[in-house]
Amino acid sequence: MKIEISARKREAKGTGASRRLRRSGSVPGILYGGDRDAVNIMLDHKELYQHLTNEKFHASILTLKLEGAAEQVLLRAFNMHPYKGHVQHIDFQRVSRDKKIHMKVPLHFINAEVSPGVKEQGGVPNHVINELDITCLPDDLPEFIEVDMGHLTIGHSVHVNELKFPKGVEPVLHRGENPVVATVIQPVLITEEEEAAAAEAVPAGEVPTTEQAAPDKAAEGAAAGGDKAVAAKPGDKGGDKGSDKGEKKEKK
Repeated sequence: MKIEISARKREAKGTGASRRLRRSGSVPGILYGGDRDAVNIMLDHKELYQHLTNEKFHASILTLKLEGAAEQVLLRAFNMHPYKGHVQHIDFQRVSRDKKIHMKVPLHFINAEVSPGVKEQGGVPNHVINELDITCLPDDLPEFIEVDMGHLTIGHSVHVNELKFPKGVEPVLHRGENPVVATVIQPVLITEEEEAAAAEAVPAGEVPTTEQAAPDKAAEGAAAGGDKAVAAKPGDKGGDKGSDKGEKKEKK
């Protein structure tokens, strides 16, 4: 299914002009690439926002209608407001049918629920990456790449070189690279019995609890206090001062 989007040329440039466009419900953007100059454009925010919620919009050849002419383009970048959720700016790149493009496409994971690792061993599917860099001609661009996890057992993985790519599509990898795409892992669950067994495995007295450590600190404090009391001399400030006064009263 082809996706079409409308745009208009914009003459005003700069931060102030872009701010006024956003307040009026439009989004500033740019169209570049090919053998032509870059063009400043503006698009309707509501229409654009709806397109951006569609996964296909991010990894498809789009038809951009500009001033009565239609151009084949790719979405290259867009900026969102940090908390308002509004589109701030968007970039499109022209494409040529005879030139390969470099694109990120989403991965679709299938059959994980029927894999031996999940169905029989109680494992959990783990998606290591969710999109992949590919290169191809524009007409060969797939909407997504399937990752079949139906054969996986716990501890086993699917690598990029095991994926089935459509004709004319190749992954973009460094030399010798073959990253993991998905795997099935053992869930980490600690039961009460395991906790009790772990507690019994530690010899008593080696790892004091908080309750055990608190009385020890109190005892150390009392011992330190006792030593100070013995070391105190008559006439020093503190508890002995009162006893000195008592002795003087008796003499009187």
